Amino acid sequence: MNTDKSLYPLKFKPVLKERIWGGARLKTVLGKKATMEHCGESWELSGVPGDVSVVANGFLQGNSLQELIEIYMGDLVGDRIYSRFGVEFPILVKFIDAQDDLSIQVHPDDRLAAERHGAYGKTEMWYVMEAGRDSSLIAGFNQRMDREKYMQALKDKKLKDIMNFEKVAPGDVFFIPAGRVHAIGKDILLAEIQQTSDVTYRIYDWDRVDAAGKPRELHTELALDAIDYSLQDEYRTRYRKPSQESVELVSCPYFTTSLVCLEQPLEKDYQNLDSFVIYICTSGACSVRWGTAESMDIRKGDTLLVPAVLDGIRLIPSESTELLEVCAGNR
Repeated sequence: MNTDKSLYPLKFKPVLKERIWGGARLKTVLGKKATMEHCGESWELSGVPGDVSVVANGFLQGNSLQELIEIYMGDLVGDRIYSRFGVEFPILVKFIDAQDDLSIQVHPDDRLAAERHGAYGKTEMWYVMEAGRDSSLIAGFNQRMDREKYMQALKDKKLKDIMNFEKVAPGDVFFIPAGRVHAIGKDILLAEIQQTSDVTYRIYDWDRVDAAGKPRELHTELALDAIDYSLQDEYRTRYRKPSQESVELVSCPYFTTSLVCLEQPLEKDYQNLDSFVIYICTSGACSVRWGTAESMDIRKGDTLLVPAVLDGIRLIPSESTELLEVCAGNR
């Protein structure tokens, strides 16, 4: 690997995943080179073993994210992140296209995931990019719940009756901490930011069968100890839409995500952040500039990793543009 040159903002080759509920919008809307019929997920930035992202631009093209962290360490991810995670990248970024309903599922927290799977737990968030007029998703319960009531609803095949359904529109944000039951509904395109983990407990799959006529595996027993049975006052994240600034959407121990809306150039100062920054372009297009004269263009559907060593970025939109801005949490 040539390390004589300076680090720069990195694009990665998407890892595309076929899913029984997937559609075509990752290709038609976001420009991914998908050949599969039901492309449900584009893993934009991943440190998950077996699916580690590979650089797509510049002199580091062809190197994996893990290889870069081994060489550049804190210069790439930030000193505090490197001291905690080593060569593991702590955040997984995806685009998800749900042509059909996803299964109702839950993710374990760090303690349970480590105990059962030797893995991290999975806390995540969603930013809705497109949604049908009647599209909805599931986040949490719609009534006070405990383990016994939940098991009875499961036994009586009345699981849908206790779930909290939320109608959604573009721009909606949902925070899904580990333990919260959830499901993305049909006709929704969204960006997902999560812990680096692929541990999922499937609770209910709408009685679907695969091409061979078999239902997908459920994880009923495993889910019981993972579920947070508490009832929340509100599951949707409320925020003020920004103008020429960053407005925080979600801040948790694992990641902080803000929304940036651009009509004019904007200077970003990351001098005191000590973290990488991820830009996810959810609409529009802009030029990302750093150093004295270097620049790179991104558009809707692009994801960019800005190394921690770059302490200043200039964003210059060519049209009205929205970016999700993600950095590591403070845990």
